[in-house]
Amino acid sequence: MIKFVGSFETVAALPRTQFPEYAFIGRSNVGKSSLINAVVGAPVARTSNTPGRTQSLNMFNIDDRVMIADLPGYGYARVSKTDAMRWLRRLEEYLLTRRQLTRLFILIDSRIGPRDADLDLMDFCDANGVSYQIVFTKKDKRVREKSQTALSHQSHGAMVPEILETSAEKKTGLEPIRATLGIK
Repeated sequence: MIKFVGSFETVAALPRTQFPEYAFIGRSNVGKSSLINAVVGAPVARTSNTPGRTQSLNMFNIDDRVMIADLPGYGYARVSKTDAMRWLRRLEEYLLTRRQLTRLFILIDSRIGPRDADLDLMDFCDANGVSYQIVFTKKDKRVREKSQTALSHQSHGAMVPEILETSAEKKTGLEPIRATLGIK
């Protein structure tokens, strides 16, 4: 059973649990909330067609044994520079201090490929030993970008070698994420 724990504005306000925590992050409009809903099999994360709707740290509890964090997107949301910098500092604090964080899923729109903001986040995780896995979303859609940067775990020390390809709409590629989370 999955339940919404709450939306939190600060890392200090997050619930302290002993459960392993898995966080989902990506550029605004990457399909983060849709993917979370597809993975858990229930509409728990709020979805929107407007980029940048997730602005808090949203937490979900699965069977009192796993926590999922739906983190705010980056890169596109129309917010002030002050808010953007506040979100960046909060993200860095979360990644550096959240001891139960087991893996960060970095979502990348497969139609576009990794952007500078994605690569910057990967470099930050590599430099700070934050384990992350790349998840390409929207694999059911047509590729828009002709030249995409190839990603390889050889040049990213904290990256899990397996790169996942998913479609929340078609419900494909979800099993490896479910297996990592320990859910059916």
